Amino acid sequence: MKVFKNFVAGEWVEPSTGNYFDNRNPADLNDVIGKFPLSNSTDVERAVTSAKRGFELWKATPAPQRGDVLRKAGDLLTARKEEIANAMTREMGKPLTETRGDVQEGIDTAYYAATMGRQLSGRTVPSESRSKWAMSYRRPIGVAGLICPFNFPMAIPTWKMFPALVCGNSVIFKPAEDVPHTGTLLVEILLDAGLPPEVIQLLHGTGEDVGAPLVEHPDVPLISFTGSTATGSMVGATCGRMHKRLSLEMGGKNAQIVLDDADLDLALEGALWGAFGTTGQRCTATSRLILQKGIHDNFLGMLIERTKALKLGDGRKKGTDVGPLINEAALRKIEHYVDVGQTDGADIVCGARRPTGAGLDDGLFYEPTIFSRVEPGHRIANEEIFGPVLSVIRVSTADEAFAINNSVKYGLSSSLYTKDVNLSFRALEQLDNGITYINAPTIGAEAHLPFGGVKQTGNGHREGGWEVYEFYSETKVGYVDYSGTLQRAQIDMYLGTPD
Repeated sequence: MKVFKNFVAGEWVEPSTGNYFDNRNPADLNDVIGKFPLSNSTDVERAVTSAKRGFELWKATPAPQRGDVLRKAGDLLTARKEEIANAMTREMGKPLTETRGDVQEGIDTAYYAATMGRQLSGRTVPSESRSKWAMSYRRPIGVAGLICPFNFPMAIPTWKMFPALVCGNSVIFKPAEDVPHTGTLLVEILLDAGLPPEVIQLLHGTGEDVGAPLVEHPDVPLISFTGSTATGSMVGATCGRMHKRLSLEMGGKNAQIVLDDADLDLALEGALWGAFGTTGQRCTATSRLILQKGIHDNFLGMLIERTKALKLGDGRKKGTDVGPLINEAALRKIEHYVDVGQTDGADIVCGARRPTGAGLDDGLFYEPTIFSRVEPGHRIANEEIFGPVLSVIRVSTADEAFAINNSVKYGLSSSLYTKDVNLSFRALEQLDNGITYINAPTIGAEAHLPFGGVKQTGNGHREGGWEVYEFYSETKVGYVDYSGTLQRAQIDMYLGTPD
């Protein structure tokens, strides 16, 4: 069995603990991919020391040259796309069609970041004084701690890492312990692309033993975290107390609204993809389906029929629609919420069991599940489940649908299917989410647009697009006074020389 290592201080090294964990294929728990390090605070300390050295080197590298490294990384990701997609599917389960898209997101992010190496612009503005220039520019911050989830093992780390690197920061990368192999492949590619070794550190292990010490380290001024709202709240408390810059991307309870005038075939495809793509393990997954009463019964029948036809299995096998859940804890959480839904009085109309046979017995599979007669106050309509469970809510009007969408504590993504252009623009304005799709599912981020949500989904920052480059850099203002005299700005010179 292959034993993998951390990458710290420019070398592939064993963890200081000497301990490892098995990385298993969730579609077949008998398939062990390899052993990965169980690191601790000692490893974090060594990584921070190295990353500080890397930062001093990297921040002095011209930003266009930093961008050139990421362009090369994009080329390498392109050349190895199929290999990485296969490794990712084996490691976390979603079908190859999805993992290929995951890698492509990393490729797109690499090329976008490469162009940003020539666009990290500030502003030059008029000074209020004579013979004086006033300007701003962007400069790097320091060591960035990146804590990433399992569901997009290539896309989300690149969303964080590539902008951080282009801006001139060094990074310490902690992938989720469920997807350490994809994280290792990403670091290998960056090194092959010419990234100076001490600019990147890779630490495997648990959130308690690696993530927490990274967040708490006084020499890591910058943290980006994607995960649960509960964990993000703890990260936020620590970073607030230590005055760190922090980006949080957390939970969601996303709704797809289908109105009576919608194209039902199109809305059906959106609901299936939004609810059961990545086995429902997306922060943008459709977990609520809000149906107007005129189409409710017909659409629900269409949805049940198509959902029952979805094929579960190993994502590397042709024809697989839905892969396994990521781990046993996730599977138990789904079963818990299925019990909760029934206790609340909703009806199971599809799924709600672990399948058997057909090569599924050794994997962490759960049938795509639909609840009908869900009320807006039910727990399954308010709490993030993060699995293939869809709650169907019936409404009379668009206004009622909008209100229900906005009633939860999260605000990541929403979707409206209608042919009414006026309602479409009302939805863009009134749905309380960071992202709203019209006639498209709740999932489908693009690398060149900001990604994130409101309320308990995030803390105001965005991943992706142009905004993330402001998060990973600091504004520095400079004044150049070439008048040869003391000009006391904002005191007595603004309106002219006083008497």
